[in-house]
Amino acid sequence: MGRRQPLRVRSGGHASRQRGSGRERHRPRTTAPPGGAVLAHDRNWRREARAAWCSGVALTGALTGIDLVRGALDGLRGCCWVALGALLLAVLMPQRVTAGDGWLATRGLLRERRVRTDLLTRVRRSDGITPRLVLRDVGGGRVELDPEVLVTNPLLWHHLEAGVRRARAEGLLREGVTPLACVGRRVDEEVARVLLKEAGLE
Repeated sequence: MGRRQPLRVRSGGHASRQRGSGRERHRPRTTAPPGGAVLAHDRNWRREARAAWCSGVALTGALTGIDLVRGALDGLRGCCWVALGALLLAVLMPQRVTAGDGWLATRGLLRERRVRTDLLTRVRRSDGITPRLVLRDVGGGRVELDPEVLVTNPLLWHHLEAGVRRARAEGLLREGVTPLACVGRRVDEEVARVLLKEAGLE
């Protein structure tokens, strides 16, 4: 009764608190989803989205009109034509690409994907029917976009490049220098072409 706790227990608790505080001091940098104001966007998106909607509506209208003329339109066939129009819209609808300070995002019909451009770990080019640039960050974020969007929108490229420089300075981005350099050269060529055209020298 009234016995003290052994000294080793108290010293052990003190040591554990020190270890805990050490972990707090070395807590890794946050990789929370990026946010902030939109500073750049795809200037051609509205025109391309309007063309996709027109194509989908035109297909549905044409098929429905043919059935009306033939007297063969019913509920089932009408639903099929609407579904075909919606499928064409989904195929043709472009992604909406936006960027801000340290982030880049793509939005499709159903969802949005984002990456931290200042925490990128990998960039690669995927060649297929439509070439894609695939970006990955330390938090597992993944974005695919058409490199042509960056070429025709130098401001989008500027914000991506600024994030890439920070990621490389931190030693995070170790793969992807070559595809990014190719895009950078094409952006420079496009900017030079536009300037020459505006100056009447092209």
